[in-house]
Amino acid sequence: MAGFKDLKGQGHTPTLLMSFLYFDMSFMVWTMLGPLSTEITEALALGGHIMTAGEKATLLSLPILSGAILRIVLGFGVDKLGAKMTALISQAIVIASLLTAFFMGDNITYNALLMVALGLGFAGASFAVALPQAGQWYPPKLQGVVLGIAGAGNIGVVIDFLFAPKIAEIWGWSSVFGVGAAMSIIVIIAYAFMAKDAPSDIYTARPKKIKDYIKLLGDKDTWWFSFFYAISFGGFVGFAGYMKVYLMNTYSVDMSTFGLEMLDEENVKVIAGYFGAFCIFSGAVLRPVGGNIADKIGGVKSLYFFYGAVAILVTISALVSLPFYIAILVLFLIMANLGMANGAVFQLVPQRFGKDIGIMTGLVGCAGGLGGTALIKTLGWSKGAFDGYTAGFLIFACVVLVAIMGLSLVKTRWRTTWGFKSGGRI
Repeated sequence: MAGFKDLKGQGHTPTLLMSFLYFDMSFMVWTMLGPLSTEITEALALGGHIMTAGEKATLLSLPILSGAILRIVLGFGVDKLGAKMTALISQAIVIASLLTAFFMGDNITYNALLMVALGLGFAGASFAVALPQAGQWYPPKLQGVVLGIAGAGNIGVVIDFLFAPKIAEIWGWSSVFGVGAAMSIIVIIAYAFMAKDAPSDIYTARPKKIKDYIKLLGDKDTWWFSFFYAISFGGFVGFAGYMKVYLMNTYSVDMSTFGLEMLDEENVKVIAGYFGAFCIFSGAVLRPVGGNIADKIGGVKSLYFFYGAVAILVTISALVSLPFYIAILVLFLIMANLGMANGAVFQLVPQRFGKDIGIMTGLVGCAGGLGGTALIKTLGWSKGAFDGYTAGFLIFACVVLVAIMGLSLVKTRWRTTWGFKSGGRI
């Protein structure tokens, strides 16, 4: 496997750096509503709008849903306009959305927030821009390390949870959107000057057509991979987006006690952000570990382990009233296994669809976003219907068990057909 030293003298380092920063900033913006959910709920309540559990879930899931669909749209944009122009246009929409929330502030309405959430979806679609732009500059043997660097931007969601609640406490919740807009403007200006599309002598574009997507949608393996990623990445981004709402509704007293005794912090919303960041961090950084494990023991076998752990841990969370610190540990392990499952799924996808990896990344990535949307809506429904999360967790656990059964259905065929030819471990 290629390492960082192999990048010396290869490709275009400024573009690789800016792809990472653009992706990192985009991921921060995409998931910004999650760590601010409590503050926004309180602001709307003061204005006379009491959000229901379903409305909270809709608001938190909308950026994930629009980001999922827009990945395919921006993928076409990269082919037609180039990665750089597509990034500049989409980031302009994101900045406009952030500034809308900032300037409206406490006067913002729920419907206006929904429009802001739709605009933030363009940040979630940055996967379709940043990764191809970085990869275009480098030869096949370096794609793993290059896409690993560019894709490490998903750590942005952890940064959100660490800092957004504290900024909101000091300057108000809308100031977080102002800070986000300012940072996005700085990054996009640097990106405009430093990033470049690869010239034709280095990279020859193979524009995607609608018929290419239709053809792959006719392959049953496309649907299997989409289902598996809807659980792994969908589970990760869904739990991340809903994390603060869940922690505040379930463990606010414990977090308040911890904040006062350990950190001398009176604001429980800030403490919820810290615990959310702790849990999400495991899934964000362990994705490449999951890919590495899949390389060694096979993608299917590793997914059996990761999905099995998630099913058990989620069922425990649903049925057992856990002490606070044990509950946090269980959440940490759930996110860790979902993050590693992400890496395992994408250890398999290139082996099956190596010639169509660009299209498959868009399709499977879209499915991941749809899975995250479904999870948030399920948790919101569970809270609204039963005043708790048992039903929501059990539904997700059942879906994970279906995925495990799905692995059993496909593993023999995969290993004796394309898996046998690919040379990798299936």
